[in-house]
Amino acid sequence: MDLLTPPPDLYGRPRADRFLRGLTAIQDRYVQALGGPLLRRSPRRPLSRPTPPLRLVVAARRELAADVIELSLTGPSGGQLPPWQPGAHLRLVLPSGRERHYSLSGDPADRRSYRIAVRKLPEGGGGSVEIHDTLHPGARLTARSPRNGFAFCAEPTVLLLAGGIGVTPLLPMAREAQRHGLDWRLVHVGRSADTLPYADELRALDPHRVVLRTDDEHGGVPTGAELLAHAPRGAAVYCCGPAPMLAAVQRALDESPACALHFERFGAAPITDGKPFAVRLGTDGPILEVPADRSALDVLREARPDLPYSCHQGFCGTCEVRLRSGTPDHRDRRLTAEQRAAGALLPCVSRAAEGETLVLDV
Repeated sequence: MDLLTPPPDLYGRPRADRFLRGLTAIQDRYVQALGGPLLRRSPRRPLSRPTPPLRLVVAARRELAADVIELSLTGPSGGQLPPWQPGAHLRLVLPSGRERHYSLSGDPADRRSYRIAVRKLPEGGGGSVEIHDTLHPGARLTARSPRNGFAFCAEPTVLLLAGGIGVTPLLPMAREAQRHGLDWRLVHVGRSADTLPYADELRALDPHRVVLRTDDEHGGVPTGAELLAHAPRGAAVYCCGPAPMLAAVQRALDESPACALHFERFGAAPITDGKPFAVRLGTDGPILEVPADRSALDVLREARPDLPYSCHQGFCGTCEVRLRSGTPDHRDRRLTAEQRAAGALLPCVSRAAEGETLVLDV
């Protein structure tokens, strides 16, 4: 029997009763509205709807450390903001149109404000300089709802390793670990004491679980083994910091007491297996050579300085361009198979085979 066709009567009688006639009519209208048979799509998967951008106001600004400011962001009416979990980031659209991601450093229990910390990088892409120079109390901007690519799993034993401004996603994790009575440690490293944001806030959580370690007092940058020596046996490690710090921790992990590593990078991972290829700007545009140790995005921005970008890691989608021809090696963590087939490409991480030329609409 067709599963979509009900029996003529609940009790097997040859004449359909009134209840089932009504039920069948409702089902037929429902199927017609869906445009096809029932159960074509999973009932657990709701229809996707565009999410409107968040409207935010800078409610407060304060100096945290050398070249680091904190912004408190609220809704224009002071109402509740979308929820988030430790490790989440906020994608801000700055007044210039630049888009940048910043980890949320506040308390997820506070639904009326978001808190971010930004270190000024004059040699960077201009986002941090714009924030430092132009965003003061009363400034308005838009954002995407918080997303989390660095989720805290709240394992029973945890070591948090922060490098400089990398403490921002780890501070909410430490707060969560303290709240749930986990066995946690946090090591915060930096060049000097004045470069470490949130030092006082960390100590206030539990001074016996927090280690502040500066290069000027210890004769240089710590090794991965030195950092992981703080891990209790079987600890899960969460690490956020510059690429050399993360690489050192990764190399030392197998010989350490820790059993797992979660991490978030400041920027793109080093290119270790790249091959030289080329990109062409349109069908008649110039051909740009992409060396084995550079990204296509970096090369493209030399020719198109206004090309938008943000994460450098293939998860935000800000730098998306259209592929006209060529065979890319997609290395992003965002695009679906359908989007790739339609020509979407993220040049911050995607590459091509040696000698290949990708023709792009830029």
